[in-house]
Amino acid sequence: MAQGDFFLMEGIDKDYRMGDETVHILKNVNLSLEEGEYLSILGPSGSGKSTLMNLIGCLDTPTRGRYVLRGREIAEMNAGELADVRGREIGFIFQNSQLLQRMSALKNVELPLVYAGVSPRERRRRAEDMLARVGLQDRMDHMPNQLSGGQQQRVAIARALVGNPAMLLADEPTGALDQKTGLQIMELFDTISREGRTIIMITHDQHIASYARRIVRIIDGVLEEGGDTTDA
Repeated sequence: MAQGDFFLMEGIDKDYRMGDETVHILKNVNLSLEEGEYLSILGPSGSGKSTLMNLIGCLDTPTRGRYVLRGREIAEMNAGELADVRGREIGFIFQNSQLLQRMSALKNVELPLVYAGVSPRERRRRAEDMLARVGLQDRMDHMPNQLSGGQQQRVAIARALVGNPAMLLADEPTGALDQKTGLQIMELFDTISREGRTIIMITHDQHIASYARRIVRIIDGVLEEGGDTTDA
């Protein structure tokens, strides 16, 4: 796959109307990733990083510019095609695990496969395998309120991975966790990355960002390359 064929943003702007005023949230964002990269997007509150995350995750569309994911032009897709991209190509992980409280860990992980039409036997097998992979083989039948915050986040990671997405998009994945548990989650991300999964992590925390192989910084809607962290 040629550079830019996996993930490419060119000249991305995002504007919002607030009364009679146009507010420019993102300004000429250019970003490319190769498959298997581990990238952090680092920025303070109000910098535009959440808006950028929504565009990357196909939850919103840019005002101007071009976004190509795995060779497909996002701007050319209709609502159904965008939903398909979100369901099949991107695994979402949020600050709060957003588990369904009335479902067990296993049923939460199975959920994306239900939407994808996978048979009950196959989705159970895949969900069990994924929970074992994140170290929760003995917690599969537990409800979210029976799990610690770190365990809940591991369930969320298993749920994001179970559909074998091309890319993981993580928004402040350790923000609701204590330092020790957050470190364990970052070690899990490192393992996932070394297996070849593409990860984009959104964070305001310099220390968390440093776990990625590459950092870009966003301030006032402008994205700047932050360097390679391999030797940091």
